[in-house]
Amino acid sequence: MLFQSQIFVLVFLPALLAGFYLTARVVWQREMLLIAGSLVFYGWWDIRFLPLLVGQTVISWLLAEAYIRRPYRFLPAIVVIANLAVLGVFKYANFFIDTVTSVTGYEIAEASIILPIGISFYTFQILSYAIDLRRGAAPHYPLRRFCLFIFFFPQLIAGPIVRHNEIMHQFDFDPWREGLAERFGRGMTLFTIGFAKKVLIADKLAVIADPIYLSSTTGIPDLGAAWTGALAFTFQLFFDFSAYSEMAIGLGMMIGLRLPPNFEVPYRAVDLRDFWRRWHMTLSRFLRDYLYIPLGGSRHGWGLYVFATMITMGLVGLWHGAGWTFVVWGLFHGAGLVANRSWHKAGYSMPPVAGWLVTMLFVIIGWVLFRSSDFQSAAYMLMGMVGLGEGLGEFKSAGLIAIAAVVSVVGPSSLRFVDEYLPDRRIVAMAVAALFVVVVLQVGKGQAISFIYFQF
Repeated sequence: MLFQSQIFVLVFLPALLAGFYLTARVVWQREMLLIAGSLVFYGWWDIRFLPLLVGQTVISWLLAEAYIRRPYRFLPAIVVIANLAVLGVFKYANFFIDTVTSVTGYEIAEASIILPIGISFYTFQILSYAIDLRRGAAPHYPLRRFCLFIFFFPQLIAGPIVRHNEIMHQFDFDPWREGLAERFGRGMTLFTIGFAKKVLIADKLAVIADPIYLSSTTGIPDLGAAWTGALAFTFQLFFDFSAYSEMAIGLGMMIGLRLPPNFEVPYRAVDLRDFWRRWHMTLSRFLRDYLYIPLGGSRHGWGLYVFATMITMGLVGLWHGAGWTFVVWGLFHGAGLVANRSWHKAGYSMPPVAGWLVTMLFVIIGWVLFRSSDFQSAAYMLMGMVGLGEGLGEFKSAGLIAIAAVVSVVGPSSLRFVDEYLPDRRIVAMAVAALFVVVVLQVGKGQAISFIYFQF
């Protein structure tokens, strides 16, 4: 079920919220309602994958229970290995087959596998608990509470990637506690902002970017088209993914829970390290704590730092997609982070505006590789961006792209705006309500477009 679909905003969400607050005084009732609602939400897309989600969760919990009772150190390792194996089969089996075929020339039939929606996100949440349990940093949770942690519908499909210590204690909070109206109002406002960003900006940018990237599979676009496509996708991706995160956090607030932030104006970053502190923050923290630091991080010599950075960023790329373009995109960012650190280590500096321009250019080039279907298409797009296509062409949709650029760079993040700057005025509430109605009517004009990160 899509957040921006009419079935969600007009039927599922009102029914779930009404049921939740009617049962909110009884802990087990409200938790069971959220679990049941989350399973309906997930199964709406394809009910065949419900057993996989439930199976991964319950088996992981059983192994964790066994470890708590008898702390054999291999048990959390089994949880990690088994969940990574499931992720590997569903997401990377055909990638492995294609790679072997291309290297050896030996034809291997691809497996008929459909990627379960959200598997990368909920698998990482299971992994975080298993690793923390092994480290002695996670307590025992009953099965119902653990299922709620994994199934909770706002973050189930595309994050934010939530860790147990960030949310489990919140399930004990009384939803009817003081401040309910304010939490609900701010949550609804944040949801509406994300709703509008997705439908009114991201989806319209997709209409601009998609045909240009499609044309790059057969030839070099002209200068205007190449930059139109590159910038349109750059802002489409930000508005699309940040919108999902904001809608998820807003939904959590309406239920009385606070999910971690995922974006902090990333296109305002003045260097690449700053960018990764602002972009997909929950993934960055996950990989920092569970991969980069265990590999050595930055405190054990330059060589180990380079190794840890390149491995981590290569896996960032692979996490995003089962293709070599994604791996190279990750390594491209890894090399950029190493260069960035080398620059600062040597004592050099750059004016903030220049640093921002260099960072944005680097990020835009990376998004071209990220979006392109293969290396040839990426090369054609990049060649078009330096004027190697046929003529200058025309830069189209300048108004929408300019609006997207300004909103992406100027002012606070949507979450910070709602938290710190949202005026407590009736006129503001009326404006948010009117915006919500406009977006719902816009969605009703056609088939809702899935969020980009659903494929990851």
